[in-house]
Amino acid sequence: MRVNSLKLVNYRNYQELELAFQPALNIFIGCNAQGKTNILEAVYYAACGSSFRGNSDGELIKWNADGGSISLGFSRLEVANQLDFAFRRDKRRTIVYNGQKIPLRELIGAFNVVLFAPDDLLLIKGAPAGRRKFLDMEISQASPAYYRELITYNRLLQQRNSLLKEIREGKSKAGMLEFWNPQLAASAAKITAKRLEAVQKFNMLANLMQRRISGNEENLSLSYQIKGMENGQLAENMEIWYNEMLHGLNNEEIYRGVTCVGPHRDDIIVSVNGINLKSFGSQGQQRTAVLSMKLSELEFIRSETGEYPVLLLDDVMSELDAGRRQQLLNFIEREGIQTLITATDEAYFQQAPLKTYFQVEAGQVKVVNKV
Repeated sequence: MRVNSLKLVNYRNYQELELAFQPALNIFIGCNAQGKTNILEAVYYAACGSSFRGNSDGELIKWNADGGSISLGFSRLEVANQLDFAFRRDKRRTIVYNGQKIPLRELIGAFNVVLFAPDDLLLIKGAPAGRRKFLDMEISQASPAYYRELITYNRLLQQRNSLLKEIREGKSKAGMLEFWNPQLAASAAKITAKRLEAVQKFNMLANLMQRRISGNEENLSLSYQIKGMENGQLAENMEIWYNEMLHGLNNEEIYRGVTCVGPHRDDIIVSVNGINLKSFGSQGQQRTAVLSMKLSELEFIRSETGEYPVLLLDDVMSELDAGRRQQLLNFIEREGIQTLITATDEAYFQQAPLKTYFQVEAGQVKVVNKV
C-alpha cells in the first residue's frame, strides 16, 4: 500500500496544498499548530471516513470557506486508485472512489492505514472503549464484511436500548424484547467470533514485537474478555449463550435502560510476564506494549490483505525514549513500510540524519534537501 499524492483545498489551515510522497519515509518537521497533523489527519480520513480527532466534517473546512476537499491517490497491489471527498457546510459530504460515488460502508478497507498518536499511549490504561475501537478498526480494514456486521449490531443495539427505555417508562411491553433478542444475539456471536480470531493473531504478533523490543526479557499477552464470561470458559454456541444472557438480564436492563451484555461491553486484557499492565505495569512497560501492539497492527493487516498499510506517526517520537524510537525506525526501514511522521525537531532522527524532509510553517509546506 502506498499513498502517492494528496491534494487539499480549504482543509483546516490549508487553502490549497499538493504533495507527492516518497515510497519510504516522509517526515514533516515544524513547530506546534502549523499544520503537520492536518496532513496526517487527511490521509487517515481517506482510509476511515472520519477524523481521529473526533471532529465533525464541518470543522475540517477552512474557517472562511463554504466547502473543502481531500483528493488522495494511492496504489494497492501496484494498481493506482483515487479517492475524493467533498465537504459543504450546508450539505452532506460525498465520497468518490475511482470516479464512482460510494457510501461509507464501501470505503472501509479500500485504503488502509495504521495511526500511532500520543493518545494511543493511553490504550492500555484507558477505558475498554479505546481497546475495542483499536480492535474494530483493524479488523474492519482487513474485513469489510466485519465492518458491515458491526454497523448491523450497533443499529440493533440502539433499537433495543430505545425499547428498554420505553418499557421502563410504560410505553411498551417487555414481551417485545423477544423480537430483538435473537437478532442481537446472532450479530453479537458473529462479531465475537471474529474478534476472538483476531486477538489470537494479535497475541502472537504483539508478543513477537515485545520480545524483540525488550531484548527477549518480556512476554506480552493479549486476551479477549467477554462480559458475563469472565472465567474465560467459552460457550459451545455463542449465539445461544447470548440469547440466554439477554433473556436473563431483562429486568436489570429495563431498570437501567441499556443492554448489559454484548461485544459493546467486552475488553482486551494486556499482560506482560503474567502481570496485568493496566493495574500493575510500569509506564515503561505500558509504552513498550503499546508500541508492540501498533507494530502488530501492521503485521495483522499485511497477513489479511497481502501488503502493509501506510503508517502514520503523529508526534510520537517525543513520547518515546531513544531506544524505542530507534526500534521503531529500524522496523519501518527493514520492512519497507511507507511512513508519514510529524515531529517538532530534527534531533529525534539524529542516529540517522535526515537528507530530505518537509518543513511545515503556517499552512505552507516546502521540501528541504540537506547537503
